[in-house]
Amino acid sequence: MREENKVLREQLKDKRIRFTDDQRRRLAAKGKPLGRKLLGEVCTLVTPETVLGWFRTLIARKYDGSAKRGPGRRRVEESVEQLVVRMARENGSWGYGRIQGALDNLGHSVSRSAIARILKERGLEPEPQRRKGMFWKTFLKSHWDVLAATNLFTIEMMTLRGLVRYHVLSVIELSTRRVEVAGIVPEPDGGWMSQVARNLTDTFDGFQRDKRYARCLRAG
Repeated sequence: MREENKVLREQLKDKRIRFTDDQRRRLAAKGKPLGRKLLGEVCTLVTPETVLGWFRTLIARKYDGSAKRGPGRRRVEESVEQLVVRMARENGSWGYGRIQGALDNLGHSVSRSAIARILKERGLEPEPQRRKGMFWKTFLKSHWDVLAATNLFTIEMMTLRGLVRYHVLSVIELSTRRVEVAGIVPEPDGGWMSQVARNLTDTFDGFQRDKRYARCLRAG
């Protein structure tokens, strides 16, 4: 990214880059968590002080002109705005409608346009872009109850035919730490994997019947 910015600088030469307020908000929201030291290592278009200054003026500080607005819809309470931001950050796949429904369940009536405004002011992008940039830790926290992890490993067992290597597929339910041995076979193939998948997702007693995601661990 630094090299790309360097090329951009070379193309622009001495021309000054002009940022819109929306671009400043987005850069400030992503740059503030990094801190001054790390910003100094990655920032090439502007200085770390500039990014942090944008955060103070465009995000942390209230807009001075808010009290001069004419009659209109009442602004959302600060506590509700913080709740909107929290929902968006912890659930990267939630769009405006999903956030609106969750707020309604909690007794807060907020329009989609107000939700869009709140997220834009905080430098948070719409759902498709926000989901692409979701941190792995955030994804795990948001989907912990519907997430399972699978692991395929091998063990050596002494049998009447001598030493035999078996492949073991295990599944763990992350929210409860329950473990299920899905299958053991000397030589796994496509048919065996298909049958294991059907068993795990069986509608009545499948171990993963209520799971949406499966994380594949490194085979050992």
